[in-house]
Amino acid sequence: MSRKYFGTDGIRGRVGEKPLTPEFALKLGWAAGRVLGGEPGRQVLIGKDTRRSGYLFESALEAGFSAAGMDVGLLGPLPTPGVSVLTKALKACAGVVISASHNPHYDNGVKFFGADGGKLNDAVELEIEALLEQELSCVEPEKVGAARRIGNAVELYVSHCLIAYRGPRLDGMRIVVDCANGAAYQVAPETLRRLGAKVVAIHNQPDGFNINDHCGSTHLDSLSRAVVEHGAELGIALDGDADRCLMVDHQGREVDGDEILYILASDRLRRQLLQGPVVGTLMSNLGLQNALQDRGVAFRRAKVGDRYVLEMLRAEGGLLGGETSGHTLCLDRSATGDGMVTALQVLEVLAETGRTLRELASGMQKYPQVLINVPVAGKAAPVLEAASVKASVKEAESGLGQRGRVLLRASGTEPLVRVMVEADARELAESSARMIADRVREAANSIAAAA
Repeated sequence: MSRKYFGTDGIRGRVGEKPLTPEFALKLGWAAGRVLGGEPGRQVLIGKDTRRSGYLFESALEAGFSAAGMDVGLLGPLPTPGVSVLTKALKACAGVVISASHNPHYDNGVKFFGADGGKLNDAVELEIEALLEQELSCVEPEKVGAARRIGNAVELYVSHCLIAYRGPRLDGMRIVVDCANGAAYQVAPETLRRLGAKVVAIHNQPDGFNINDHCGSTHLDSLSRAVVEHGAELGIALDGDADRCLMVDHQGREVDGDEILYILASDRLRRQLLQGPVVGTLMSNLGLQNALQDRGVAFRRAKVGDRYVLEMLRAEGGLLGGETSGHTLCLDRSATGDGMVTALQVLEVLAETGRTLRELASGMQKYPQVLINVPVAGKAAPVLEAASVKASVKEAESGLGQRGRVLLRASGTEPLVRVMVEADARELAESSARMIADRVREAANSIAAAA
């Protein structure tokens, strides 16, 4: 059964446009409260990133949960993984994050955690969607939920991050951290300083509108410049809700999620702590697969989305998985993707081995990978099924042979078709990707004109 509102990472859209309206958020809180709350009086936690619209949706969700008989704990700006951690630690029955992750300020979204701090499965999301089609009702007046602010949420999450770090202190290590003007603007610098690092924090002055604005994990240029300018050992880039982490080395060169996953897997293998296969996604670089397999480590590919990586890790008994974009799962340290915990795991390896970030990543040779995002109007499925698009994929695969691969998929968060081509030569990857993207664009325009 297909979902109407939930995508690969909750519900997301442009603020004020369906479904991201105040009315919808009110009913969503009520529906989620009915499904997740159980008996009246149980508590749900609500956290958010730094978007101005977070106030709007926080109030609407609070009212909806209260109408369903649930008490609400308001965490304020806090990274998505922080909401996961506190949901479990404070024994709440659910956690809610108001965020559109790496999207611009004019987008927002809502995602949920269960009592165990994990993301909801498809069946529970479908149950919430079914209630959204019903008329909203309110519990009896004496059962209406209450709300309170949880003032020490940031401190509690910083403590969690410090516990997750098990290496030597970082005394004297100079680190630049890009907070993306998002949810980690307090947490990230404070955690690193308490471990002894000399911290240069950038993009840590949120104003409600500058979240992810040419900063964070989707825009590494300013971080790269800052690392070189300050003579730092490395730089850390988080996204708006801080569940992603990318890094740059001392020369300002990117170290992406695949390379981070390789570093962590290699270190756990060295310490005989690696369990099960390492799980990537359909987008993971072929170089990661080859490098791990050369070391005798099994590698699996899940559908794109950290929820699917998590499902495969649990099914196959693995500990490490992630996406190229920087969603990394370290299940021996955190129940969900956590940008700060990921960064701390890499810093732990650096501190213990004395090697540089570039040296640690050098064992993996990345294949040139070209990604082209093609906007589509409406659903992407008809575009992907177009005969001309399928023919272009076959043509590209024939030309690549064993030298690379092609992946075509619909974005789970935006109205886009993503065209990815990987090859041992960048020119070959670029020409193949452009050819397919042109066919996708033509098919999308034709379908839109006929609608």
